[in-house]
Amino acid sequence: MTVLIPAYEPDSRLVELIANLRRMTDAPIVVVDDGSGERYREVFRQAGDAGCTVLTHGTNRGKGSALKTGFRYILEHVPSAAVVCADSDGQHTPQDILAVGRASEAAESGMVLGSRQFTGRVPLRSRFGNRLTSRVYGAATGTPIGDTQTGLRGYPRSMLRWLCQVPGERFEYEMNLLLEAPVQGYAIRELPIETVYLNGNESSHFRPVADSLKIYLPILKFCAASLVSGALDFLLLLLLQALTSNLLLSVVLARAGSSAANYAVNRKLVFGRRSGTALGRSVRRYYALAALILGLNYGLLSVLHTGLGVPLIPAKLAVEGLLFLLSFGVQRRFVY
Repeated sequence: MTVLIPAYEPDSRLVELIANLRRMTDAPIVVVDDGSGERYREVFRQAGDAGCTVLTHGTNRGKGSALKTGFRYILEHVPSAAVVCADSDGQHTPQDILAVGRASEAAESGMVLGSRQFTGRVPLRSRFGNRLTSRVYGAATGTPIGDTQTGLRGYPRSMLRWLCQVPGERFEYEMNLLLEAPVQGYAIRELPIETVYLNGNESSHFRPVADSLKIYLPILKFCAASLVSGALDFLLLLLLQALTSNLLLSVVLARAGSSAANYAVNRKLVFGRRSGTALGRSVRRYYALAALILGLNYGLLSVLHTGLGVPLIPAKLAVEGLLFLLSFGVQRRFVY
C-alpha cells in the first residue's frame, strides 16, 4: 500500500504521525503540501527527511486538488496495490490507517471508509454535521453510510484513474466520490475506527458555511431545478387555460412543457458531468420515472388523506418530500 497525506499548514502532529507509521510499516508515504507557505517549510523538510515523498502546490488549491496530485503521482511513480488517504492532524491512528490500507489491498473494486463511531467527547458541530450529511446522503442515494465526512479512505489501484477524473477541488470532492461511486459500480465498505478529536478539532480547515454549500450543491441544484419547473408548470397552466378554456388540455400541455424543461436542466446542470448517457435512453427513463412518481403521488395521498384522515396540506407536503428524495436518487443512479 501507499499512504497519501494531504496537508495544509500542518504542525508537529504530521511529523509524529509519520514517525509512528515508520515504526510500523515500510510502505511508501506521499505528502502533498497544499500551498502552506514558508512558515511550514520545516515541517515538510522533516517529512522528507523521514523518507516521505513531498509534493508541493505553490498556492492553496484545496484538499480535493491535493488528493488528485497524490493520486497522479502514485499512478506514474509508485507500483502500489492500494492507496490509503489520511489527514495530517493526528485524528487517525497509525493502526487504523494500516487497517484501512490492508482492507483496500484486498478489495478488487471499491473504496474502504474508516468509519468513526462518534463515541466519547466529540465536538457538537462535528457530530451534528456528520449526522446531517449522512442522513441527506442516505436519503438521496439509498445507500446508508455512517461517516460520510471521514478523511481516512482506502482505494485499490484500479480506481486511481477514475479518482483523478471526479470533479471537485476542495472538501466537496470527497462527497462527490461517495455520490459517484455507486453509479460507476464501485462498492463502498465501512471499517470501524477510533474517534479522535484533538483540542475540539481546532486544526480543521473545514469552512462550515462555504464548504457545506459545496457538499450539498448537487442536491441544492436539483431542488432549484424542481422549483423552477414547478413555477413554469403553474404559469403555463394559467396561460394555456386563458387561451384555450380547456382545463384538461391546459394541464397536459403545461406538464409536458415543464417536464421537458426540468429534464433539460437536470441533464445539463444538475447531473451534467455524467451526461454520457444516450439522450434517447435517458428521456425514456426520465418519463418512466415521471409516470411512476405520478402514480406514487396519487397512491400515497389516497392512503394518507382518504384512508388515514391526514389533512390534505400536510399529507401533500410529506408525500412531495419523500418523492423528491426518491426522484433525486433514481435520476442520479439510473436516468443520466
